[in-house]
Amino acid sequence: MTGASADACRRALDEAQAAGGAVAPATLAVLAAAPADALDLALRAFADAHGDKALGVLATLGAAPAGGVRRGAKRALYRLAQRGITPPPKAAPRPVVERHDERPLRAWISAIDGSGSRATWLLFDGAYGGLELCSLIVNDVAGVLEVAGGGITKKRLEAELAALRAAQKLPWVETEPARAIALIAEALRLHASLGTSPPSGFARWQRHFDGVTPPDAPALPREPDASLVARGGELLDAPEMAGWFLEPADVQSNALELLQADESRLVVSDQVKAERAESIVTRVVERELGEEARRRWARRLVESAFIFDATDRGDLAAVARASAGALVGAGEITSQPFARTLARRALDVAGEVATGRLTAAAASRKPA
Repeated sequence: MTGASADACRRALDEAQAAGGAVAPATLAVLAAAPADALDLALRAFADAHGDKALGVLATLGAAPAGGVRRGAKRALYRLAQRGITPPPKAAPRPVVERHDERPLRAWISAIDGSGSRATWLLFDGAYGGLELCSLIVNDVAGVLEVAGGGITKKRLEAELAALRAAQKLPWVETEPARAIALIAEALRLHASLGTSPPSGFARWQRHFDGVTPPDAPALPREPDASLVARGGELLDAPEMAGWFLEPADVQSNALELLQADESRLVVSDQVKAERAESIVTRVVERELGEEARRRWARRLVESAFIFDATDRGDLAAVARASAGALVGAGEITSQPFARTLARRALDVAGEVATGRLTAAAASRKPA
């Protein structure tokens, strides 16, 4: 009986060999139904007869679902291996890399504080369908100051946004990702010009900004509306501009002069005191608002105009753009209300520092 079963198995194996190594279901059924000793005898004879040409059929049977067939085929492969006949080595599996384009999906920016800093968030497609949040603080005189972020869920993102809007002192608005990317590219260009580098944590996000060209300076009105320029001082009443003033340490001596004039025992009229104060403010404006400083404050005003528009304050946005145009124009800067208010605030804050009511560190407008 064993011989007949072995012969049936051998015929089935030869048929598989003739079919180019393909093992049909009927062939596998014959082999699975045979007694173990008959199957082993047939597999041994098949391997001896075909040598390395038997490897294809035997390798296929070595992965068969029928346990007896699988084990018999592996024994036949082992016996061939003892004779130096082995299948060619399998190619090393290529690592599976989840491809994704890491597109920027959404972006948010804050208003600019008195030091020229703002928060910027960018949300990217992450690996395996996830999300990646890049959180930065960028400054217009120092570049990227802080970096954070990582993987985030949609639920966590919404919770973070809600908490941020509730606690953030500055307005926080959603914008086009391209705008946020351009702002960050501008900060990176600033690092290059200063010979500095962003914080080490930025390396994780660098690839998103490689090759991005920073935007040109925004266009400003060449002949801004004089009535809007005259309202420039009103801008500094906006809550987000509470910290907008010139660096107090740079006007300390002028602040002391102002304090001494106020505290003088000489009897002078209020008009004379006011004229002295205005004269001091004029000197500060002339000295501190040179061409570079004017461009910087004008850019801050333009960015603030975007925030004003986004928060339904179009009237202030128009004043901000007009004041920005006046700052960089050919007009006399000492008469501009926005410039004078910046200087006067700085003198007042410097006076607070001089009298000990405020620390110099708390008053400073230099980026931390």
